[in-house]
Amino acid sequence: MFDAIKVKNDCVQWIRDFFKENGNGCNAVVAISGGKDSSIVAALCVEALGKDRVIGVLLPNGEQSDINDSYKLVNHLGIKYHVINIGEAYNGILKAFPDDLDISAQTRINLAPRLRMAAVYAVSQSYNGRVANTCNLSEDWVGYSTRYGDAAGDFSPLCCLTVSEVKEIGKVLGLPCDLVEKVPSDGLTSRTDEDNLGFTYAVLDRYIRTGEIDDADTKALIDRKHELNRFKLRVMPGFIYGEGTADR
Repeated sequence: MFDAIKVKNDCVQWIRDFFKENGNGCNAVVAISGGKDSSIVAALCVEALGKDRVIGVLLPNGEQSDINDSYKLVNHLGIKYHVINIGEAYNGILKAFPDDLDISAQTRINLAPRLRMAAVYAVSQSYNGRVANTCNLSEDWVGYSTRYGDAAGDFSPLCCLTVSEVKEIGKVLGLPCDLVEKVPSDGLTSRTDEDNLGFTYAVLDRYIRTGEIDDADTKALIDRKHELNRFKLRVMPGFIYGEGTADR
């Protein structure tokens, strides 16, 4: 049985240990989307480091319909935050592409989170920070993240927790219920995560933790996504010059 209180406490201690070893006195910098994951990561960092060492970054792309959820979170936690609208940068890059370069719809979608992460790292570098990754195990399992976008970061509190478990952590942290239970979406289109994936997180979480799943087609879809996207979680392979040569 999942013990949310114990896991929360262990994660808070892990964050403290990370900062002692990888930037004692540094600040945690968190991209705040208004969704459960970034809300819970920010709250964990506040408990671990204190609110004065946590900086939120709000990153609308032009108009963001649920931006008030991001404001609600930073005000609830009492953390310092910056708003950086990436709209002009996003449109500027698209306009800079030559006419003969065929940009796919998925490329346009992924461009926004990559620009957001560039802005987050700019804030982090300016404020002696370490960037929090906000992906969870369920998303990572099926590759539902953008490489060098939301998949980037310096430390990852939720990487071994499913969506269901993350929600339990959020409740233990005392976060507003509407943020913890907010229907997850990519924040880029009108579709929810589950619309894009083709299955629910409840089904995925059960399969990850128990291996049990009722529908063979859904199992095949999850397995295919997992295998195709495993490369996202691996360290970049590198050619090693001289490997295998005899010592001289």
